[in-house]
Amino acid sequence: MGDPIKHECGVAIVRLKKPIAHYRQEYGSSLWGLKKLYLLMEKQRNRGQDGAGIGVLKLSAPYGSQYFYRHREAGANCIDRLWKQVRDDRSRLAKDHGLTSDDPAALMNLYPWLGEVMIGHLRYGTHGGNSIDACHPFVRSSNWRSRYLSVAGNFNLTNTDEIVNLLVNLGQHPIGSADTATVMEKIGHFLDVANDALLRQFGDRAEKSQRITDGRELAAKIADHIDLGRVLKKAAASWDGGYFMIGAVGHGACFALRDPSGIRPGFWYENNDVVAVASERAALVTCFNVDPEQVREVTPGHALIVNHRAEAQEIEIQPAREKRSCTFERIYFSRGNDASIYRERKALGRELVPAMLKAVDHDLSHAVISFVPNTAEVAYHGLLEGLEEWLAEWKEREILRLQSAGQLTVEALHEILAQRPWHEKAAHKDAKLRTFIADEDGRGDLVGHAYDITRGVLRPGIDNLVVIDDSIVRGTTLRQSILRMLSRLEPKKIVVLSSAPQIRYPDCYGIDMSELGKFIAFEATVSLLRERGQAALLDEIYQTCLADATNPAPINHVKRLYASFSDDEISARVAQLVTPPGLPWKGEVQVVYQTVQGLRWAIPGHTGDWYFTGDYPTPGGFRVANRAFINFIENRHGRAYEARS
Repeated sequence: MGDPIKHECGVAIVRLKKPIAHYRQEYGSSLWGLKKLYLLMEKQRNRGQDGAGIGVLKLSAPYGSQYFYRHREAGANCIDRLWKQVRDDRSRLAKDHGLTSDDPAALMNLYPWLGEVMIGHLRYGTHGGNSIDACHPFVRSSNWRSRYLSVAGNFNLTNTDEIVNLLVNLGQHPIGSADTATVMEKIGHFLDVANDALLRQFGDRAEKSQRITDGRELAAKIADHIDLGRVLKKAAASWDGGYFMIGAVGHGACFALRDPSGIRPGFWYENNDVVAVASERAALVTCFNVDPEQVREVTPGHALIVNHRAEAQEIEIQPAREKRSCTFERIYFSRGNDASIYRERKALGRELVPAMLKAVDHDLSHAVISFVPNTAEVAYHGLLEGLEEWLAEWKEREILRLQSAGQLTVEALHEILAQRPWHEKAAHKDAKLRTFIADEDGRGDLVGHAYDITRGVLRPGIDNLVVIDDSIVRGTTLRQSILRMLSRLEPKKIVVLSSAPQIRYPDCYGIDMSELGKFIAFEATVSLLRERGQAALLDEIYQTCLADATNPAPINHVKRLYASFSDDEISARVAQLVTPPGLPWKGEVQVVYQTVQGLRWAIPGHTGDWYFTGDYPTPGGFRVANRAFINFIENRHGRAYEARS
């Protein structure tokens, strides 16, 4: 994906089940759990580079001392700077206090970043700022441990404004309307309600025989009886969106909550020493060196709850709906070293074989095959494997044909057997260019050099160049950089394959793809409508979207926009739009998208394809699609699902 899409964040939990001294004895380091958190975050670095944060809860902290520590970093190299601070604090204690890992008790007392519950977050900013205040985990402080709450997540809610109103009706005065803050306040409210109920049950208002007068004993009693599952059920009852969020409560419990449609991914692993959570299965597999089958998926609509005794179980929070897990996780976002994701990405490339052969007139002798960017490499290998299979069948047919005609010679046989896909590394991405050294007029030229080419890989004017990308969203990188550079090779034709179908509809569950006007497929369709005198349809759809704005069960009216054109017609117009104007090269550009049917064949277990089909898993998705179209017509920018004043 050449376009700079911001996407899902990553989360991690490490919940130790034994005293710290156990890890020193068993694994040779008191910092074993902290190192696991570091590794889980590093193995999910792909999920966030705009911000990073950790939170550490110490269950054994003595009264009068801090029991929850948090550190966050924002901006470039945030992950590295965060963990440098963690290491520097350790070095300082070693220098000033002679603290070593041989003294687990002293580490727990003096080192902020070692505790029984440790959570981590990696942030990819969407429309929000990248300041430290936007970084997770968020904290809702209290001197009562069982009221102290920290939350981090990978999510967007489509009805944040509704949730804000609910908080106001409860008597709160919420500050800000970011979904993270509103989610935390909603959980925090019902956490307070649960604490108040237990305080009445066991405190001053309890019957004399059940009344607990000692404060420490009362706090322990509340910790024993607080029902975190019930808290989450009440808090999440009104949420519409995709989410995988984690949290820690000060008395020692933690949780990982997944949306009822399973839109956002979430996994967990448990052994005798630890309960661990991550956004990606591969991170847990690598971190703990276990078989993928030992890592469990958090059930949609459920929360993994680890209580203050480190006992873990999944609890239903909301009834599960039809599972609509995000396909973009499989196409692009998640690390490709997950075994199933690797197979699926290869299948996406393989599924493009017929369309690619048609684009080059089945002439592989004059077709150089490459990929751009690096995230498309696995699909590229699948494409090559599919071509090898096609060639094997072709060779068999050709040999039998010549043989039956009495024309099979040694020379002809050698020529047939020598046929193979012609693959080269035609393009590669350079390190990020420092465009700030240019003025506004010159910056575009520098951006055009973000990719470079390998000269001499094809015969100018004779050979076609085929490049596979994982997806084409906005088309800006193709137009500004990739096609400009590839045209310098002077191929007869450039064929751009997309392993994803045409992205036609906004996302509202976590990915920064929320403005319709920025999608190249949408732009192409609007261009075709206007060219063919059908622009009145735009106003018809606009009026229908306005009229349906308050419908509790909306439908996607934007689908009407695409009904007049075939996929091939839209793809052909996309090719025109992404071809840079004024090129000295006069060859042809052709864009070939994956089909929805091909996507479903390659990724059968993940049906969250609303970006391509407009079939959203929640009512909020349909409202967002219609609102995004309204925003386009009214020339409004920003997310179509954020709270509005």
